[in-house]
Amino acid sequence: MSSEKIKMWKGSEVVVRCLERQGVELVFAYPGGMAIELHQALLNSKIRVVLPRHEQGGAFAAGGYARASGKVGVCMATSGPGATNLVSGIADAYMDSIPTVFITGQVPSTAIGKNVFQETDIIGVTRPIVKHSFLVLDAADLSRIFAEAFQLAAGGRPGPVVIDIPKNIQQQSCCPDFDQMELPPVIRPEVHADDIAAIRAMILASNRPCVYAGGGIVTAGASEALRKFAESWNLPVTTTLMGIGTFPESHPLSLSWLGMHGTVYANYAANECDLLLALGARFDDRVTGDPATFARRARIVHVDIDDSEINKNKRADLGIVADVKDVLDALNVEPVRRDYSDWFRRIAEWKARYPKRYRVVPERVQPQFAVETLSRLTGGKAVIVPGVGQHQMWAAQFYDYSYPRQLLTSGGLGAMGFGLPAAMGAKLACPEKTVVNIDGDGSFQMNIQELGTLHVEQIPVKMMVFNNQHLGMVAQWEDRFYGSRRGNTVLGDCRGSRGMPQHDCAHCDGSFCTGRPYPDFVMIARGFGIPGREVYHREELEPAIEEMLAAEGPFLLDIHTGYDDHVLPMIPPGKDYRSILTE
Repeated sequence: MSSEKIKMWKGSEVVVRCLERQGVELVFAYPGGMAIELHQALLNSKIRVVLPRHEQGGAFAAGGYARASGKVGVCMATSGPGATNLVSGIADAYMDSIPTVFITGQVPSTAIGKNVFQETDIIGVTRPIVKHSFLVLDAADLSRIFAEAFQLAAGGRPGPVVIDIPKNIQQQSCCPDFDQMELPPVIRPEVHADDIAAIRAMILASNRPCVYAGGGIVTAGASEALRKFAESWNLPVTTTLMGIGTFPESHPLSLSWLGMHGTVYANYAANECDLLLALGARFDDRVTGDPATFARRARIVHVDIDDSEINKNKRADLGIVADVKDVLDALNVEPVRRDYSDWFRRIAEWKARYPKRYRVVPERVQPQFAVETLSRLTGGKAVIVPGVGQHQMWAAQFYDYSYPRQLLTSGGLGAMGFGLPAAMGAKLACPEKTVVNIDGDGSFQMNIQELGTLHVEQIPVKMMVFNNQHLGMVAQWEDRFYGSRRGNTVLGDCRGSRGMPQHDCAHCDGSFCTGRPYPDFVMIARGFGIPGREVYHREELEPAIEEMLAAEGPFLLDIHTGYDDHVLPMIPPGKDYRSILTE
């Protein structure tokens, strides 16, 4: 038994000691009446506390930290509105399988259920979007609960865990047994030789194989094993949005990523193959469209750590519950290489006919051009953290990704406001890397207050805001499917502005228009002590990005783009790959 057991501790002190013993170095935490004890205890710790300007910012930052590092991200908030402000960040971590622990203060246990000031049943609120949750009713249980929480968050298919601690439990004195934190290791699912033999036989019987790799490759640390598997067996590889970077996009076997806005050739290959090897992917609807029409002529092998994913969205001919790295390691023993000349000839034809491209408008700073320029100037080595919308897709399409945990994006939830705080967490996780938040003006404004955190905490995140005065992705759907009728998707100067095309507005006569975009993001950034620069013309872009990258601290580029660029390719909702739009 640990010698620390003989000392009496307050519950709040036990919490901090548990975090230290889990190796936590950083917590994103916003104080409040029901969390003040925890913050007081943190004053006596070496754990760094980063104060976000909004609890949602802290939640996304913890997720960004976990995405970039692979470690468990930790966020803390008070009860009631503090806890409920975490919900989007918790749901985001749940949808994308991100290891996170959320600690919330709660009203005293004797007051729970009485609707006292700032009481919310955060356990009930978050039950559908967590791996597990704990309501602590005895401080003596804290060491065991924290050990279980961190193991659950990181083990198997990772995800968020909530620990709700009433204030009287934080104040309760106890004699903790820290030996409770020594839990047995999580048992990894066994890889069966029969399953490996079956996969090998299916590959050998195939003439048009295709690998479909998802975010599970990132979680499992299996990128190198995936590359070896593809090269040794000579198999083309497409990834999901969450799997970008697991296989270098410059590799001859790469098809880039597939789905609604993925490459034409990736979608064709995945749908016209005769064997689809789904590795750590979940057959998300943005990949498959109607599951009944996806890869309908292919035999399917599905490998996933989570048995609930097997046959959930798409029926597999062979479903294997295992760590995908263990499966790949087994398949990399005595590989059989074939040339698949006819299949690769078809893929080459698709690549030649439908390359990554966009319609160039020379008089405008197009987002695609800006992403390409950033990729070139950073050598394709930066960590990219987009918000959600058109800019997110362009960031995925036109940056050259080559390693895992390089594109950090809200994939499953698609949460606007994710980009800036998640980039903040990512930069704290990997200070040696250049971290760039690529955002849209709509998404950026949702958590713009985190500029204050960047300045005070001296977090040198670089920010590129594509400012088109619109909610771009929704406006694109309006253009494509709703006759271009603007249903509250115009954010600012509705008659356009300098450097932007004019358009008619049915809701005003333009009398309020200022002749320049609103808001002025550079002025706002300077108000937070952060330098910035506006970009209106193509010739201004490269020196502006160079200035941003050379800055010692955070720096914001407000890049004024048109609102009528569309993200292409695009598979219309409810359609299959044969309906893909390229113009």
